[in-house]
Amino acid sequence: MTPEEVIVWARLRQMEAWKFRRQAVIGQYIVDFACFEPKLVIEIDGSQHGSPRDRSKDRIRDDWLVSQGFDVLRFWNPEIHTNINGVLEKIISTLEAKT
Repeated sequence: MTPEEVIVWARLRQMEAWKFRRQAVIGQYIVDFACFEPKLVIEIDGSQHGSPRDRSKDRIRDDWLVSQGFDVLRFWNPEIHTNINGVLEKIISTLEAKT
């Protein structure tokens, strides 16, 4: 895991109401984090996701995950360091909206 994924994983494990898996396989993809009930995927993106080619691949991947009933949240690495509370609020509000 990247340092940013370690930070997020530590916080996700503290959420007692939801069970997350890291490096979860969904179809042909491996996602950073998944909560299978209520079908939420969380991706932590570094600079390698910034190129047009990689953004296109991420869109295809996200579209497929959405077609399988998942919501997908993406956060950039710097956001984990500068706004972890905002990241967690977004994750929690998404989870609460789905339950």
